[in-house]
Amino acid sequence: MRRLIVGFALAGTTLAGCVAPPAPAPVAAVPPPQAYSPIGLEAVMGGTVASLIAQFGAPDLDAREGPARKLQFLGPACVLDAYLYPPRSGRGEPVVTHIDARQPDGREMDRSSCVAALTRRREAR
Repeated sequence: MRRLIVGFALAGTTLAGCVAPPAPAPVAAVPPPQAYSPIGLEAVMGGTVASLIAQFGAPDLDAREGPARKLQFLGPACVLDAYLYPPRSGRGEPVVTHIDARQPDGREMDRSSCVAALTRRREAR
């Protein structure tokens, strides 16, 4: 009886070695980051606080962190965040080096479309 139990134990161990390991789970492809076109952003990129206010009106948010500054403009169609940093030379006033745009519900939006929507909103006043 003991030999029978040992035999089953050895057979089970041998068969366990024949089982293929589970296949690795497929890796979901990460979409490449969306390339944004600078077309339509000429009036914003490189702009100053004064030029942004002239174009969009008073910002709805003005946040500072160290030398960086973020101005946020809200409209019915979108939210525009403009990030301003001092020039590399360290002299001169901060300029817009990056902008983000999104719909009011948080979904992505084309940046130039948001700039156009906010500009039209300002001109309508």
